[in-house]
Amino acid sequence: MVYTTLITAEQLAAHAGTSGWVIVDCRFSLAAPEAGEAEYHAAHIPGAVYAHLERDLAGPVTATSGRHPLPDPARLAERFSAWGIGPQTLVVAYDAASGAMAAARLWWLLRWLGHTAVAVLDGGWQAWQQQGLPVDDRLPVSGKSEFQVRQHADMLIDTAGVRAMLARQSGQRLLDVRNPERFQGINETIDPVAGHIPGAINLPFAGNLAADGRFLAPEHLRARLGKLAEEGSELVCMCGSGVTACHALLASEHAGVRGAKLYAGSWSEWIRDPARPVQTVS
Repeated sequence: MVYTTLITAEQLAAHAGTSGWVIVDCRFSLAAPEAGEAEYHAAHIPGAVYAHLERDLAGPVTATSGRHPLPDPARLAERFSAWGIGPQTLVVAYDAASGAMAAARLWWLLRWLGHTAVAVLDGGWQAWQQQGLPVDDRLPVSGKSEFQVRQHADMLIDTAGVRAMLARQSGQRLLDVRNPERFQGINETIDPVAGHIPGAINLPFAGNLAADGRFLAPEHLRARLGKLAEEGSELVCMCGSGVTACHALLASEHAGVRGAKLYAGSWSEWIRDPARPVQTVS
């Protein structure tokens, strides 16, 4: 079976160590960028390689970019090859952050470069531990493969595209998945400017999860989208820097809503130019 959105701990355990499977540990904390890698070295799912959000899953920050620009496709393909990801590989990504933040980013990046056989461990590291499944502290010996790039430019929209989309006021909808306090401009804890893009709709990514940290069932995810899931509504997801937006894209895909796009620069890129409009809720 090919998993393309989510996989359970039990399902992964049944295939751990299977040839043709690559497991990637994506644990990362914005507050302590090296903590996830330290946790990986202490204990991880056997055979897992490590992906650092800012070193592996993002490119260099520039004067006009957001906080986590997309990595260069050629460099990213080299990293995938070094991890042993080839055309027939099934990739499973996991992390320990609420909502599978970095794991969803890896899921999206692989799909962006044309590799759809990738799933996120539902419930992440916590779900694996709760099942009492084996862990390891040994570094795996990755068999190098040849990742094949088939880039999908239509999965992205840039800042100019967002402005044009909002000006058209057509069937496209811009979903900002940050928490309500940041969206409304009440409590901005990360970026230097508070608020949101005028015309955006707030649908916080955390609402895609149940109390145990696992994703809601597809029918519940689709119901949460409501009219936005109807045929003819084109979704564009954004967040602070283009990372948690991937969580919303994963949830949408799991709900059967296809074709949603990522505004990779997101809020942190939008506010680079003070001439771009900003709205707050007073």
